[in-house]
Amino acid sequence: MNRSLIPLLFATLSISAAQAASRPNIVIVMVDDMGFSDIGCYGGEIATPNIDRLAAEGLRFKQFYNTGRCCPTRASLLTGLHPHQAGIGHMTETPAVPSPLENDPYQGYLNDRCVTLAQLLKQANYHTLMTGKWHLGYHRQETWPLQRGFDKFFGILSGASDYFQPNKRRGLTLGNQHVEPREDFYVTDDFTEVACEFIEDSLEQDKEKPFFLYLAYNAPHWPLEAKPEDLKKYEGKYRDGWGALSAQRLKRQQEMGLIDPSWAPAKHEGPKWSSLTKEQHHVLDLRMAGYAACIDRVDQNMGKLIERLKALGQYENTILFFLSDNGACQEGGILGSGSEAEIRDHRLTEGTSGPRCGQAWAGASNTPFRLYKHFVHEGGMSTPLVVHWPKGIPNEKHGQWVENFGYLPDIMPTCLELAKASYPTQWNGQAIPAAAGTSILSLIKGSSEPIHNEPVFWEHEGNRAMRDGPWKLVWAGEGPWELFHLDQDRTEMHDLKTAHPKRFAKMKRTWESWARRHGVQFQSSFSYYRMQGDFQKSQKLEDPEP
Repeated sequence: MNRSLIPLLFATLSISAAQAASRPNIVIVMVDDMGFSDIGCYGGEIATPNIDRLAAEGLRFKQFYNTGRCCPTRASLLTGLHPHQAGIGHMTETPAVPSPLENDPYQGYLNDRCVTLAQLLKQANYHTLMTGKWHLGYHRQETWPLQRGFDKFFGILSGASDYFQPNKRRGLTLGNQHVEPREDFYVTDDFTEVACEFIEDSLEQDKEKPFFLYLAYNAPHWPLEAKPEDLKKYEGKYRDGWGALSAQRLKRQQEMGLIDPSWAPAKHEGPKWSSLTKEQHHVLDLRMAGYAACIDRVDQNMGKLIERLKALGQYENTILFFLSDNGACQEGGILGSGSEAEIRDHRLTEGTSGPRCGQAWAGASNTPFRLYKHFVHEGGMSTPLVVHWPKGIPNEKHGQWVENFGYLPDIMPTCLELAKASYPTQWNGQAIPAAAGTSILSLIKGSSEPIHNEPVFWEHEGNRAMRDGPWKLVWAGEGPWELFHLDQDRTEMHDLKTAHPKRFAKMKRTWESWARRHGVQFQSSFSYYRMQGDFQKSQKLEDPEP
């Protein structure tokens, strides 16, 4: 796209909905650091009418898993592999510190032994488009979006970004070139506007080809920089505190059939709201209001995207997936950070140093589950998944819950099945790992049969998990292992390893075997980069218990 982004222009097109090919357009929308209960159709009070409408006219998954952290999730989503297989077993390299490693599960950028969904869909004659947060490699241009299969890219190559002036630290990229933000830039709005422009440009070029759009918002990741009109909508709504908020959300979740009333909700760390001062209540309310406002703005932009798809005649034959990259973020301390002045005026903060919600509010966002981003307990890696596809989801299934579980590596085979394409055994002359996931298309079309009859696995920063049917083995921080039956206790409150020692021992051995095969190397307190930028890893798997 060779045009100025100041202003962003929408072309006027009139395109028939009838396409020569029956294959659908594919849109994946990923938000950043959003909790399980934040959006309306999963129990939240935040105004998300557009996402809720997609859910009412599509499907919602009760149990869908990411990897518990931003860049490993993106690696898994785009490659269909476990993050370690793609080179991002922990985090990506940063602008300040390039990775010193090559060809390693923890090298910090996509390796050349994996193929991306964009590369395969491009080969299958799709337009491949991306706007938003890449976070899969920074210092090596061969790891950037255009070099990994996307025809068009506009967004942030690295991680967190200022919402109003991203060039304060990370910067914007269009294609492979650095660009300046327009004068009234706001990251969520502009990612959407350019995505719509990319779609229009591609249809002008060849309207017979379907398109794949990956729209990766950085909202509601810190710094929480909301537009003033959005912040105003939520000021004062959180004056009763995180305990009251969690209870209200849980009640709605139970009423909508998402959460079994027999499951005891997890208890989250944080002081009693009544023990805090009125001044603290005020600023804490504002922090959560800023977070809610960022999600509200995402929903407004989902509405804009939907309207453009309808105007272009592409809405009926577009399958749209909406999900989050991890659970709500506890970073920033128990109470979070950011003064009232900083919440109201982003110009008072530098780069990504702005307001954060903190752990107490994150617990409410993850209602009713345990733990947060980084972890692989349910609170860290459970995401809403809304799937909408007018031409593909039977009318009688609209608004229903999908009971069977899935996880991120399932997205690759699902999209390839939709595109009538296949996953290769080699890419660029090199053997590549087999895809780790299974297509969820049968679930989308209404099947009630489970798709995962074999165990699935996770690891991040030494946090580990395995799911085998309803059974989940999980470890956080320093451990120990815990064993849960999720049909009976999805909130992970009752450890059953003592009651089921044989199952526990077998699952533990199975997880360890998977970890060794996939190059998992960790310490219980994992540190990717030392101050000097050196990589730190353990030499072997070592558990403190027998």
